[in-house]
Amino acid sequence: MPTKTDTTTKPVVTAPTVTWGIANLDRNLADGKVTAVHWTVNADDGTYSAGAYGSIGLDGEIDTPFKDLTPDIVIGWVKSHFGEDKVAEIQNALFDQLQAQREPKTGSGLPW
Repeated sequence: MPTKTDTTTKPVVTAPTVTWGIANLDRNLADGKVTAVHWTVNADDGTYSAGAYGSIGLDGEIDTPFKDLTPDIVIGWVKSHFGEDKVAEIQNALFDQLQAQREPKTGSGLPW
C-alpha cells in the first residue's frame, strides 16, 4: 500500500538584517555641538520587517565638529549611550515582532 507523503514545506526564514540609522540631529548653532540624536533601527528577514525610532539627548557632551560627523560615528554614540544589553534588547524586540508577523496569534476584522 502506498504511503502518503507530506508535500507541505515550511518557508525558509532567513536571519534578519538589522540596520541602524540616523533620522536627524539637533545642534546648537553657536558652537555646533549636537544636543540630540534621532535614531532608527530596522529588522528585515526578506518577507517581514519591523522598526523602531527614538531619540537621545547628549547635553553637549560630544565635541566632534558637526561637519566631521558620519552615520557610523553617530550610530556609535547611540549604541554607546544604550550599552550592549539595551542594544540587544531593542533588536530582540524587533525579532519578536518579525516572529509575530510570521505566526500571528491574533487578528482583527469583521466576519461579513
